[in-house]
Amino acid sequence: MRSAATGPTTLDQTSPASTGDTNPYGDNHTRSLERKGNPFTRSLNGGRTLSALMLPFFLVRPPSGFGVLTTTGRRTGKTRRKCIHAVRAGNKAYVVMIRPTQAAIEAGSISAWVLNIRADPHVRLRIRGGTFAGVARELRDTAERQLAEQTYCETINPFDYVECTFHRNGRPTRAKIAELHRNWFEYGIPLEIDLQSS
Repeated sequence: MRSAATGPTTLDQTSPASTGDTNPYGDNHTRSLERKGNPFTRSLNGGRTLSALMLPFFLVRPPSGFGVLTTTGRRTGKTRRKCIHAVRAGNKAYVVMIRPTQAAIEAGSISAWVLNIRADPHVRLRIRGGTFAGVARELRDTAERQLAEQTYCETINPFDYVECTFHRNGRPTRAKIAELHRNWFEYGIPLEIDLQSS
């Protein structure tokens, strides 16, 4: 877990990723399930490219469990959009900034869209059911994180099976999808968006 301190780019000492005691991806078997050589999931540039390819389709009709997050650039003030896995629960939506590689976990790297939210938490989220204005915040409270983790990891939609093929070898299953999302949640940065009608 991340520290509640404001140091934005480091993991706290209780995180398995920071202690080196545990492989953040679980045992070697779990690590070996990761899809090798997929350029879209193995680097930041690959993730940006994949998001750009999906954006026109997601703007028209995002699949359940996914959406388009719009932030304001912290340096430019321009609108920035990103395709993202977003799970809605009532008037809240949960999203996670993932760290796709071991190096990203160890470095505590942070995506530009999270830095944008830290500078201005007002966002827009296009999901199945409409486009919503919202206020995003990182989850630090243990009880809030547990509720968010349960919602994020146990909600599985049809498009999650497609997503799983980008990240895991073999046939996608509910168990693989839940494990993938739990891994993202644990070693990424989970955020909650309070949705308002737009």
